[in-house]
Amino acid sequence: MAFCGPRTAARLSHSTRALHYTHRGHVSQRTLNEVVIASAARTPIGSFQGSLSSLPATKLGSIAIKAAVERAGIPGDEVKEVYMGNVLQAGQGQAPSRQATLGAGLAISTPTTTINKVCASGMKSIMLAAQSLMCGHQQVMVAGGMESMSNVPYCMSRGATPYGGVKLEDIIVKDGLTDVYNKFHMGNCAENTAKKLSISREEQDSFAINSYTRSKAAWDSGLIANEIVSVTISQKGRPDIIVQEDEEYKRVDFSKFSKLKTVFQKDNGTVTAANASTLNDGAAALVLMTAGAASRLNVTPLARIVAFADAAVDPIDFPIAPAYAVPKLLSEAGLKKEDIAMWEINEAFSVVVLANVKMLDIDPARVNVNGGAVSLGHPIGWKSACPR
Repeated sequence: MAFCGPRTAARLSHSTRALHYTHRGHVSQRTLNEVVIASAARTPIGSFQGSLSSLPATKLGSIAIKAAVERAGIPGDEVKEVYMGNVLQAGQGQAPSRQATLGAGLAISTPTTTINKVCASGMKSIMLAAQSLMCGHQQVMVAGGMESMSNVPYCMSRGATPYGGVKLEDIIVKDGLTDVYNKFHMGNCAENTAKKLSISREEQDSFAINSYTRSKAAWDSGLIANEIVSVTISQKGRPDIIVQEDEEYKRVDFSKFSKLKTVFQKDNGTVTAANASTLNDGAAALVLMTAGAASRLNVTPLARIVAFADAAVDPIDFPIAPAYAVPKLLSEAGLKKEDIAMWEINEAFSVVVLANVKMLDIDPARVNVNGGAVSLGHPIGWKSACPR
């Protein structure tokens, strides 16, 4: 796609008399809009086959979107577009983000897009929404992510059923947790990073214990409760169940950490079920808008989006991608790492955070100060839409 400005058009019209160009001022916005976060809401994180397992990802997404719009204090019809991250879409029906949007009570005319960037899906939905707002394409948007790993189906290849039975594939593993290039689990990628950077099992266990400790402290002090929108689950002939707290961080026995066998590499492995994140359910949503829209709607923003950046590495090295994105981000924002008071690095595995802390040479005391996915849970399509 190319755009022709008025000066270029004038030059072309002199040399090619048959061509005529019309200048349209609305495509030549010369400054980017400032983008702010008006509100945010997330469901509790449910354990695998736990308290939220009766609800599909789209329903969880609806709950988060509705709460975010209500917290922003704006009419639903002010939201002009929705982006939602969602990775494990099999069996959910067409356009999961559309289902979540309409389920939240937003206008049927609201365009929606579902984003799949694996663990970064939620964050990428926010980045794409911010770009749309910066460019003036929209003024108010919702972005976030949703996942119900408890409801992901098993699948079989289409075709004649062979003699002797068929093989069912777990779509959680196939579409969400497997490096398709090396044909092994993402946990093997984590093991590769641990080996390359000499990060021990003991370091990872210690980090995981600290994550659980920080999450519990954050919940006990009331810091996390403000993020949560409770989820009501109807029961036939019985009282409704109200879920209003994360499940995973309470399901821990520190005495077992050092005794667990490694999962992905038997000999000299380091990654265990305790120092990796878990399979979970949940959703999160944010209301983003231009600063001009915030002023018009009398909204007091929570934060301003200053900059964002992507980085790509060899798929096996996915744990260290943040170490390449952060320098780009700091440069874009005109900041140094010493200017940052708090860091959030997604805890897909304990080694992910340890590796990036090591490569970036940042203070671990300032990283994931309220815990993270190892202790709280990791619904892959939405986790990066929410801190930790």
